[in-house]
Amino acid sequence: MANAIRFLSIDAVQKANSGHPGMPLGMADVATVLFAKYLNHNPDDSKWFNRDRFVLSNGHGSMLLYSILYLTGYISIDELKNFRQMGSKTPGHPEFGLTSGVEATTGPLGQGFAAAVGMALAESILKKQFRINHYTYVMLGDGCLMEGISHEAASLAGHLKLNKLIALFDDNDISIDGATCLSCSDDVEKRFLAYGWNVDKIDGHDFDAISLAIERAQKSEKPSLICCKTIIGKFSSRAGTSSAHSGAFSEEDIKQMREKLNWNYEPFHVPEDVKNAWKKTVERAKQNYNSMSFQHLTSEEEKEWIPVSSTGMTKSETGITEDYAELQKQRLPDNINNSVSFQCVTLESSENKELQRRLAKRLPDNIDSVFAGLKKQICELMPSEATRSSFGRVMELLAQHMPELVGGSADLTGSNCTKYKHMQVIDSNNYSGSYVHYGVREHAMAACMNGMALHGAILPYGGTFLVFSNYCRPAIRLSALMKQQVIYVMTHDSIGVGEDGPTHQPIEHLASLRAIPNLYVFRPADAVETLECVSIALEKKESPALFALSRQNVNYMRKFYFDIDQSTNLSKFGAYVLCECSKELKVTIFATGSEVEIAVEAREKLQEKGIGTRVVSMPCWRLFDEQSDEYKAAILNNDSIKVAIEAGSEMGWHKYIGSNGIFVGMKSFGESAPYKALYEHFNISADHVILVKLMADQKVSMTFSSELSGCLIDLAAVAEKPVQELVEKIMQQVIDEVENIGASKIIEECEGEERIKIDEETLQKVIFG
Repeated sequence: MANAIRFLSIDAVQKANSGHPGMPLGMADVATVLFAKYLNHNPDDSKWFNRDRFVLSNGHGSMLLYSILYLTGYISIDELKNFRQMGSKTPGHPEFGLTSGVEATTGPLGQGFAAAVGMALAESILKKQFRINHYTYVMLGDGCLMEGISHEAASLAGHLKLNKLIALFDDNDISIDGATCLSCSDDVEKRFLAYGWNVDKIDGHDFDAISLAIERAQKSEKPSLICCKTIIGKFSSRAGTSSAHSGAFSEEDIKQMREKLNWNYEPFHVPEDVKNAWKKTVERAKQNYNSMSFQHLTSEEEKEWIPVSSTGMTKSETGITEDYAELQKQRLPDNINNSVSFQCVTLESSENKELQRRLAKRLPDNIDSVFAGLKKQICELMPSEATRSSFGRVMELLAQHMPELVGGSADLTGSNCTKYKHMQVIDSNNYSGSYVHYGVREHAMAACMNGMALHGAILPYGGTFLVFSNYCRPAIRLSALMKQQVIYVMTHDSIGVGEDGPTHQPIEHLASLRAIPNLYVFRPADAVETLECVSIALEKKESPALFALSRQNVNYMRKFYFDIDQSTNLSKFGAYVLCECSKELKVTIFATGSEVEIAVEAREKLQEKGIGTRVVSMPCWRLFDEQSDEYKAAILNNDSIKVAIEAGSEMGWHKYIGSNGIFVGMKSFGESAPYKALYEHFNISADHVILVKLMADQKVSMTFSSELSGCLIDLAAVAEKPVQELVEKIMQQVIDEVENIGASKIIEECEGEERIKIDEETLQKVIFG
């Protein structure tokens, strides 16, 4: 049976002339024992909720998993023949949602291991609610354990005593560069013992030893690591060397392997006796599927039965007969009421309806009224508060109506506003809560949330500072790739962080996160936009959402929007006109988050000067990009000067404001100072917006310099106008006024262009009187 895995893997890699055969050759024995004797699954109901989960964290060994999926009836032999080809269900690394039987997208080492921790945590949380009872198995290699995320995830799993988690370590002492001793001298056993795990060390090619180790792990009160000493590329001429890791073998090498293992068959052929042996493993698993489909509760809990079968399968689809249901009832203890109808046993209990709702990611029936009531309240209160506080305001109410919400924070609970009064903390003695203290483990938190989302019936959200999103980024990317509904709460989203300084002030982060496909990045301007964006995130069933939220208080901005029904979710358009111009449109100011109030202030001052100005609030770029061409044209296609204000990187903004658009934001790292001083220092202000607008009218560009405590105004001519003409024009409109108020001016030669050096205070007097 194990050799079928080996040769199918070799054949697929050989045909594709690409892949990683070493790991399947080494771990085939461990995988065979696991699937043949222990893993509870059903290829006819691959989404059975109470199935055991199997995650291949060292995803480069994907042919091991694909071979098993063929042998157990999940995929066809043609898919193996199309390994790594366009449109196949057998890509280079396992991809969730593409291949039946694949529980998680893996490949970036360590991610699968951390996701498995999240799956095991989900099982513990849901066990009491829905009486599920399954194991999470994860296969991992030396590379996974070298990655830092493995430390974070293993430490958390040990702390929470996730005893249904069993990790099978491919302990072959080989990495791509050579022996692991080149770069690593860890004692893995002592490391995991220190985390609070049970550790077993076995010969990974001894079937009996593998069986006994798995059985010991199943009885453990701690998570278990089984160190399986294996030989990478076993039976090949490259066995035990790094060269076995990847690449096709030579034809001579394959010929010798076939002779050595008496596997005298054509590529992709599996003899009938071996196929039948694998079919028997499926029959064994299906028997467990039937026996595990229903579990009873005690009469003290005032319930009789809860089904934990599939995601809404009918009676005929499950293959469960009324006779079988009656037999199960007869097996109940005498103190349990046996008067249970078949319909009740299948899908009619209130608990099962709740489970089906959560698995289908349907929102509670009353959620629209919950949002409407809270929005009405916010519109009446018009709170001026940090958007992180607004997020907490919204989620505190939602969490009372949505038991699937499981929150957490990477040791920043109070700052992130992610835990609410009614929430209980999940710990090793109590899994009935809904809040996880992840500790300072941002990467593991994000990956564990992926695992919980993949498990089903949980909608996870977790918080940290936006600047630390870099620690989460690999897992965030996988959320988007796997189309998982995970909510990332990233507070302290700009130089508004203030005194903590540039190490904690995100600059490039929004731009880099917006670049991730299928990730909805929300940066709301006030409490109403925050509520609207949360509502949108809950509707995005196949996408993660990331909230960039302010530390500092922001003004309530929707009060400037007089002409619209407040019940309308304006944020769903991604960008909308918050304040329309009252005269001919000359300027359009785009802004997000805490800078929207700056845009509104600039508009008011420009309108006073007779300059028609529109403000567009833009809480989510991706949503705006998804709007109709007509809607986008109504916002973008006009002759007005385009200005964007955001206390972050300029990257990406010129898509909306054009190549000649004006960006007011950050071009460097921040500084340590109170946030108001920082906004002034970096010229992120309404007055600066007006200044650059007026200069744009004269075709003059300005570069502010902190070293000069002022600015250099370039007087370089447009191509068709000489420098002197512009100098004379500017002299009349600006420099003469400077002289009138007694300020100094300097016309100096600078790289062949004439410039005027004027201090900032003087400029403010010139422009604003």
